[in-house]
Amino acid sequence: MKINVIFYSLYGHNYKMAQAVAEGAREVEGAEVGLFQVQETFTPEVLEKMRATESKKSFEHIPVATVDNLTEADALIFGTPTRFGMMAAQMRAFLDRTGGIWVKGTLIGKVGSVFTSSSTQHGGQEATILSFHTTLLHHGMIIVGVPYSEERQSTLDEITGGSPYGASTITGSGPGTRQPSENELWIARFQGRHVAEITKKLVGE
Repeated sequence: MKINVIFYSLYGHNYKMAQAVAEGAREVEGAEVGLFQVQETFTPEVLEKMRATESKKSFEHIPVATVDNLTEADALIFGTPTRFGMMAAQMRAFLDRTGGIWVKGTLIGKVGSVFTSSSTQHGGQEATILSFHTTLLHHGMIIVGVPYSEERQSTLDEITGGSPYGASTITGSGPGTRQPSENELWIARFQGRHVAEITKKLVGE
């Protein structure tokens, strides 16, 4: 049973969430978990102006995702920042290269799940995940979210990300700002574990 976590991150928030998702998936016996990032489209000069150079170095060792990383997996968990209520352009560019496997129906029946981040509390997190689901549905994937059996998404004790659509974190603006809270990482680990458990039932391993 192979599960690949594929993310885009600029300042490292989604990388930390992806790590937590992968940790949760690995808790399920028989799960082989891969971690990949989508290719950056900003030039080094733009990254420097955005003060993202150092943060990008913290996960430069993570391999860049290819379409093969989609086809080889039984489940795919995607992570993307929110950009005006939709996925980041880098993730969109990656998914726009999947027309060939869409024609073949390669992803039909595979499990798909999404997590995200935004700089503000109401920054379009749910809209991003729901709009991301559209692409997964066009590929014929089985969508998995975070059910309310994971009770931490309902906490009123702190401002936090997390919804039945998927894990999320609030980042603040720019580098060196708010990092994922333990509550948000807990939900991310739950999502990874939940996806792995469902995938195990579907593949029968």
